[in-house]
Amino acid sequence: MHQQRSLPAPQPGAWRARTALWLERPRIQKILIALILLNAGILGMETSPALMRDYGVWLTLVDQAILWVFVVEIGLRLAVHRMAFFRDPWSVFDFLVVGIALVPASGPFAVLRALRVLRVLRLLTVVPSMRRVVAGLLSAIPGLISVMAVIALIFYVGAVVSTKLFSAAYPDWFGSLGASAYTLFQVMTLESWSMGIVRPVMQTHPYAWAFFIPFIMVSTFTMLNLFIAVIVNAIQSTHIGEDGNAVAPSQAVPDDAQEALLRNQIGALQQEIADLKDLVQQALRKT
Repeated sequence: MHQQRSLPAPQPGAWRARTALWLERPRIQKILIALILLNAGILGMETSPALMRDYGVWLTLVDQAILWVFVVEIGLRLAVHRMAFFRDPWSVFDFLVVGIALVPASGPFAVLRALRVLRVLRLLTVVPSMRRVVAGLLSAIPGLISVMAVIALIFYVGAVVSTKLFSAAYPDWFGSLGASAYTLFQVMTLESWSMGIVRPVMQTHPYAWAFFIPFIMVSTFTMLNLFIAVIVNAIQSTHIGEDGNAVAPSQAVPDDAQEALLRNQIGALQQEIADLKDLVQQALRKT
């Protein structure tokens, strides 16, 4: 089910409302997704000199045509939502990645030509499931900062200890605080940590394992898993929040059906009141 952006709805009945509904139709969104994927493929093919030599003109034409479709879409959304467009972060992101492609890629702005591939990231705003993942990642930033601070503290302590212990024998790996931190980062990623670093160090320091094994247990198996847990928890919280505010499709009632149901209930209530009046009048006549 398509999930609309968090933009305020225009006034009902106006052309802006009709245009907004048209832009949010599932078919239009599917067309945009297809164009983004096609544009991603074209940008990848443009990196091939052979393809550019044979089909460069056609690839450029299709790329420009897709770009102008995006420009028209952004223009319509701007016309519909006006300044409210810039209060929605997803819309601002779309505006920036499309606007970059319109800057002339020449002279000091030649680097912007490579940034055209950022248009592929529009999938993050068009596909609701991807948008939820990004929202979860953004909401996880406070927790991630705390985890990274703990990891940095562990690295600092480990770098100081390893520099004091191993700098004399292995200056290339532990000769300074920065070199030790980089070596410990390699150890944390488990990239050639045993045969490449720890075993050579143990040849001169047999008990070096007593430092490296606890460091790996804390930094790799504990802190990195905690890092992932914070992200997963934030994404799950985002899903739960959206599900809690959403109405299940099976429970959703169209406006026309709700109005008809309300009219029937009002009619039944009026009939009951009329019957009650008749009973009261009959009782009064008898008395």
